[in-house]
Amino acid sequence: MATGKAILNALRQELNLSDYRKKHWEGSLDEYLDIVREHPEVTRTAYQRLYDMISSHGTEEVYENKEKITRYRFFADFAAQHGDAIYGLDRPIMHLVNCFKSAAKGYGTERRVLLLHGPVGSSKSTIARLLKKGLEQYSKTDEGMVFSFSWKGEAGAWHKCPMHEEPLHLAPHDLRPGLLARINEGRGQQEYRVTIHCEPNPLSTVTYNKRIVMYDFDFYCILEVIKIDS
Repeated sequence: MATGKAILNALRQELNLSDYRKKHWEGSLDEYLDIVREHPEVTRTAYQRLYDMISSHGTEEVYENKEKITRYRFFADFAAQHGDAIYGLDRPIMHLVNCFKSAAKGYGTERRVLLLHGPVGSSKSTIARLLKKGLEQYSKTDEGMVFSFSWKGEAGAWHKCPMHEEPLHLAPHDLRPGLLARINEGRGQQEYRVTIHCEPNPLSTVTYNKRIVMYDFDFYCILEVIKIDS
C-alpha cells in the first residue's frame, strides 16, 4: 500500500507547475511594466477584453431573410460545450456584440448601461452566464491574462484591490504622458498602444492619498507598498 508521501509525490508529477506559476504570478510594478511592453494588450479595458474574447471563438456569415448577418460561434460552439447553446437569436446577439465592439473602440457606448430586455425564457440570463464563463476561461490563457494590484498592510499582510483594476490607474495624471510615451515607444500605428482610461477606485484613491500624507511618499515611493498579481 502506498504511503501518504508516495501519493503526494505521484500527484506532484501530474501538476503543471509552469502553468500554475503563470496563473499565480506576483511581482513589482517594474516587472509588470516589462510584461506590458511585451504584451500591451494586458491593459485592455473590460469592453475590449470582452469583445476580443467573443471574437477569439470565430464568426461565420449566415443569411436571414436574404440579409447577411454575422453569427458569433462563442454563443453556439462554446455555449454548447457548457449546455447553454442559444438558437434563433443571431440578429439580437449581433447587435449586442456590435455594442461591445463600439465600446471597445471608445465610440461612446462604454459610457452607457446595456439592458437586456425580453420575455421570460429569451436567454437573457443565459447570455450573461455565458459571458462570465467565457471571460473566466479567457483570463487563464496567454491572450486573455489580466493583472491587478494589492496594498501592503499591517504585519506584512496584502489586501487585494476590491475592483481588481489595472495597476497603471495608479499613475498620477502629470506622469501619465511620459509613462505612456515610453511604454509605447517603437510601436507602429497599427499595433496596440497602451492608454490609461480611468482613475483608481475610491478605496484605492483614499489608500493612496493616505500613504502619501502619512509617509510623505511620492509616486515612486508608494510603489514599495503595492504588489502586482495575476
